[in-house]
Amino acid sequence: MKVLLFGGAGYIGTHVALAFMDRGDEVGIYDNLSSGLRSNVPDGAAFYEGDILDRARVAEVLSEGWDAAVHLAAFKAAGESMLKPEKYSENNITGSLILITECEKHDCMNFILSSSAATYGEPQYLPIDEKHPNDPTNYYGYTKLAIEENLKWYSKLRGMRFAALRYFNAAGYDTEGRMLGLERNPANLLPIIMECACGIRKQIGIFGTDYDTPDGTCIRDYVHVSDLAEAHVLAAKYISEEKENLIVNLGSEKGISVKEMVEAARRITGKEIPAVDSPRRAGDPARLVASSALAHEKLGWTARKSDVDTLISSTWMVYQKNVSK
Repeated sequence: MKVLLFGGAGYIGTHVALAFMDRGDEVGIYDNLSSGLRSNVPDGAAFYEGDILDRARVAEVLSEGWDAAVHLAAFKAAGESMLKPEKYSENNITGSLILITECEKHDCMNFILSSSAATYGEPQYLPIDEKHPNDPTNYYGYTKLAIEENLKWYSKLRGMRFAALRYFNAAGYDTEGRMLGLERNPANLLPIIMECACGIRKQIGIFGTDYDTPDGTCIRDYVHVSDLAEAHVLAAKYISEEKENLIVNLGSEKGISVKEMVEAARRITGKEIPAVDSPRRAGDPARLVASSALAHEKLGWTARKSDVDTLISSTWMVYQKNVSK
C-alpha cells in the first residue's frame, strides 16, 4: 500500500510512519514543520514540505498516486482552541476539507483521521464507548467532530471510505529507540514529568487531590503511541478491504492516576520529581476511561504496550538521549 501521511513529521505521525514501514508499505510524509521535525522523518520515507491550506501543493503531491491518506495535521491544544477559535477553524476545518476534496479528486479514496475523545465532552458514563453522546466542551473537540461529519458526507456522496480513530491520551515513545525527536512545547502530563526529571522544570503541579478516586487525583486512559500507530495500519487495511467506514475509540481501558504516574516515574528514573498540590482546573472530570471493544472486534487491536512502566521507560529513554543532565 502507498500511504501519504499529512502531519507525519510530528510525534504521533512519526510512529505511524514507522508502523506502516514495518509492514512494508511505501510511505510519504507531508508536513509544514510548524511542530514536526525534519529529523523525525524515517529513512526510506519520501518527504514533502507543505501546508494543508496550500491546495495547489496538496494536489501536486496527491497527483503522484496514493492508496490511502492519514490526516494527523490538526492543531490539538484544547485550551488554545478556546482562545483562538479562528486558528483552529482555518487549519482543522478548512484544511481538512482541502485534504478530503483533493483526495477524492485524485482517487485516494481511503482516508484515516486522527480524531479524539474530545468529541465526547464530559463523560455521562464510563467506560466511554462509541455510543456515548458527542458534546464537545472545547472548540478543538468540535473541529474533530466537524471533520468526521464531513467525511460521512463524502462517503455518502462520493464513495470515500474513512476511519476516524478517537484517541484517548497518547504517551510513550518507540521502544526500539527509532524516534528520538521530542515534542515541541508539550502540555501533557508525562512529558512534563520528564522535564522535571531532567531539571528543565523545577516542579509539577497536581491539579486537584480531592477527587472521588482512590488517591484523590484525576484518572486518565493512557495509550502507548506505538499501539495507536498499529491501529492506523489495521484501519487502513480494514477500510480498503471491507469497504466499510469505521469510528472507533483507541484507549488502554485502564486508568492511571496523576499520583500513580508521578510515583512510577520516580521509581523508573531515580529522580525526585518535586510535585506541588494545586487547585482543581475547571472542567477536569475525575475519571476518563475508554471502552475499546469495537476496535478489538473490528480490527483485532489491543493496547499491548500501554502499561505504566513501558509508557514511562520508553519516554525516559528519549529524554535522556536529548536533554538529561
